[in-house]
Amino acid sequence: MGAMMASITSELLFFLPFILLALLTFYTTTIAKCHSAHRWRRTKKKRPNLPPGAPGWPFVGETFGYLRPHPATSVGRFMEEHVARYGKIYRSSLFGERTVVSADAGLNRYILQNEGRLFECSYPRSIGGILGKWSMLVLVGDAHREMRAISLNFLSSVRLRAVLLPEVERHTLLVLRSWPPSDGPFSAQHEAKKFTFNLMAKNIMSMDPGEEETERLRLEYITFMKGVVSAPLNFPGTAYWRALKSRASILGVIERKMEDRLHKMSKENSSVEEDDLLGWALKQSNLSKEQILDLLLSLLFAGHETSSMALALAIFFLEGCPKAVQELREEHLEIARRQRLRGASKLSWEDYKEMVFTQCVINETLRLGNVVRFLHRKVIRDVHYNGYDIPRGWKILPVLAAVHLDSSLYEDPNQFNPWRWKGNAPSSFLPYGGGPRLCAGSELAKLEMAIFLHHLVLNFRWELAEPDQAFVYPFVDFPKGLPIRVQRIADEHSVLTQSTAMFRPDS
Repeated sequence: MGAMMASITSELLFFLPFILLALLTFYTTTIAKCHSAHRWRRTKKKRPNLPPGAPGWPFVGETFGYLRPHPATSVGRFMEEHVARYGKIYRSSLFGERTVVSADAGLNRYILQNEGRLFECSYPRSIGGILGKWSMLVLVGDAHREMRAISLNFLSSVRLRAVLLPEVERHTLLVLRSWPPSDGPFSAQHEAKKFTFNLMAKNIMSMDPGEEETERLRLEYITFMKGVVSAPLNFPGTAYWRALKSRASILGVIERKMEDRLHKMSKENSSVEEDDLLGWALKQSNLSKEQILDLLLSLLFAGHETSSMALALAIFFLEGCPKAVQELREEHLEIARRQRLRGASKLSWEDYKEMVFTQCVINETLRLGNVVRFLHRKVIRDVHYNGYDIPRGWKILPVLAAVHLDSSLYEDPNQFNPWRWKGNAPSSFLPYGGGPRLCAGSELAKLEMAIFLHHLVLNFRWELAEPDQAFVYPFVDFPKGLPIRVQRIADEHSVLTQSTAMFRPDS
């Protein structure tokens, strides 16, 4: 009985912040809802044919079920039961908002293709409060296009080839060389997060891994991340309150870096060598100081969190699929042999384009793991789709994970099968969203995973030190940190024992 009460108490504590958020949202949107209903009555002769569904409990709707943790390789009981009962398009009430939930591939694609015309990005206000009002995640319209253009220019194919590929390889080797040679277990998730954070900190602000300031920033960022996915309760001791404190500390570091850079640039005959996003934004844009701060913070967030979890998921899935590891290793052994024949010590862009099966592994990891589970959108014009009316002002959630795990689109969708990608990717595959808001860093994310996997399979064998599984909370996380043991492979293709000098930026 005591254990049962403890479990119930734990669940109530988990959902309590979301209940309070739902109540707040409910009261602030009631007037807008009344106007929306009145407009439908005024402009339509008949009642709108809404998708089937149920509002759930007063105020909180169906938020409890929607947020219940579940394995990342599934859509969870809530989605399974609702799709079985109502179909792939249904209505609900989440966080006090009237919402249409889409597990339909066609509607999801329609939503993303009509961004800005029929639908608009609409993340909870708490996201804007913590990432900043100039974050690309929350901006819409011209402001978003301007910020995205800066990011796309910085992450251009030319820069990916010339600058980012060697940087990704250097940071990969720095992490892998630090792995213990013995059988002692360590957290693969932590290592993946360290790798992607150090890479982004270097390319955003020229901060070197291992330095005291970089480590302090990384620890602040961990606290910050916990608040991004929490309910916006700004009281001392809450995750959101601590995250706002960390946000201030992180922005303080970025601001000091900016002032130092501007001071260097203002000197006569100054030649500032740092080729990072901070320098790019200062030289190539007319953004204000506040805009640059929010841009850098949001890209540190976007470029680190999803990429690190995708990499951890790849390590997890591959550990359970020896056949895929073998084919992956054969592909990278061939790349390493060609590399030796031409006398090269670093991977080239041509090497990267030869990683064909590696891309299959990456696609399957993104499909099955679904780091980005769903997107937040708002209907800005009345929509009629497939016989249903979706009124303006409603929220709509395209659930990418539900499509990626749909058995009518993918055979054995809950199985890790990278061979399914030996062909063209289906149009239903949208791991980075789509349309005008397609993730600006998607190509960099795939590059990071490919280069890391190249050196991982050439240098290590690994196994789980204890059972673990990725869960959705709603963010994806390994509860135990994905503990693994590794065994180093000693052969002619291993580069971990080579001098680190050849991988320094100035080499």
